[in-house]
Amino acid sequence: MTILGPIKPIESQAADAAHRLRPTLSWYHLIALGVGAIVGTGIYTLTGVGAERAGPAVILAFAIAGAVCACAALAYAEMATLIPTSGSAYTYTYSVIGEAVAWVVGWSLILEYSLACSTVAVGWSGYLVGWLQSAGVSLPEALLSGPHAGGLVNLPAVLVSLTVAGLLMAGTRESATLNIVLVIIKLTALVAFVVMALPAFDIANLKPFMPYGFVSHVEGGETRGVMAAAAIVFFAFYGFDAVATSAEETRNPGRDLKIGIIGSMAVCTLIYMAVALAAIGALPYTTLGKSPEPLALVLRTLGHPGASYIVAGAALVALPSVILVMMYGQSRVFFVMARDGLLPYSLAKVSPRTGSPMLITGLTGVFVAGVAGFFRLDEIAELANAGTLIAFIAVGACLMILRKRAPDLERVFRCPAPYLVGTGAIVGCLYLLASLPTHTLTRFLMWNLIGLAVYFIYSRSRSLMKKRQDAA
Repeated sequence: MTILGPIKPIESQAADAAHRLRPTLSWYHLIALGVGAIVGTGIYTLTGVGAERAGPAVILAFAIAGAVCACAALAYAEMATLIPTSGSAYTYTYSVIGEAVAWVVGWSLILEYSLACSTVAVGWSGYLVGWLQSAGVSLPEALLSGPHAGGLVNLPAVLVSLTVAGLLMAGTRESATLNIVLVIIKLTALVAFVVMALPAFDIANLKPFMPYGFVSHVEGGETRGVMAAAAIVFFAFYGFDAVATSAEETRNPGRDLKIGIIGSMAVCTLIYMAVALAAIGALPYTTLGKSPEPLALVLRTLGHPGASYIVAGAALVALPSVILVMMYGQSRVFFVMARDGLLPYSLAKVSPRTGSPMLITGLTGVFVAGVAGFFRLDEIAELANAGTLIAFIAVGACLMILRKRAPDLERVFRCPAPYLVGTGAIVGCLYLLASLPTHTLTRFLMWNLIGLAVYFIYSRSRSLMKKRQDAA
């Protein structure tokens, strides 16, 4: 017991799991989960949002966000193989720092994953509208956006969220196998985009390269600068942490987790840089930043309406893979927090037929659908990023603390230069966090104040670990 609450012993993570998830995943499932989560709305839709904030320097914003995520990915790889159970950053923090901080991380992860799903659902809706309009089909405007844009509800975003929740409730392995197919479709579409857009590359479109400067600032009522763009396109890189949440459902976690986390990050970084360069080089950033479907817009402008239709169609088919992986990650964090007694224990019930937590998954789907139906894409993405940044900071700290506290502990994967990597993850994430708009940080603070109230009023007294330690 510490002033930060009880610490859950590392060796107890698997042993005390009264409700255990079924191991059904292999390394190729994990790489597909990582790529499925990482390559999605960030590159298909947030490329335009980033260009609006940083101009052509959105390419630099992608590089900065990728470097920060690379440090976090290495830290995750060591921690995930050391503690191969569900819960990701929440579980690691519980075992290294203490329950109170773990609660804040878990509460932030619930926000991250839920809003990430909602962001992708809204992005998917934008592609659906553009795709149907190019085919001559128009849907009622009131059903295509929330009240913020003069509509009633973003119905396509609601429907895709609920559909994905239904797929996850059918079973983890089935969902992961479907995800592999969707990832192949998605990557094929991006390769086709680069091949068709690069011949139209015009160096003049990269000038001025950094029209709004480097540091995040408010200009014309909008947050601008390279770091402002990095703070939102950061959304485009995370997803490998969802791989860490699958640890308990992995057949050979010692080998497969490090392959899944690091492999997915390496593949996606290369893809992102190529796509962003091709898009910015083909169209002026002022045009790109106004479109909810920037890649399809590039191809239409270049005289490839058929290819634009196909790429947008591929996005429609494949973007739900991001929702699937993120919703999977959120439900697992929620599940482990309930299994630890910090949330109602009944929520941790696993279906004997599918081996997955059906009730938690269903509740997650309803929450995601509600947010996607009524809120703006950029605001959802920024708030999701805040939750992720807190989780990454916690994992970087856990890596360094455990190396100091237990240097001889057997590690399947040892992160190179752990103190440098951990510091890079923490400092980089703090800088990105500070670069988010003030209203986003205010909302994030309010979310965590609500979370702390729930913890002290309800969760702290019901913690199973605290009860065990008090009994001892």
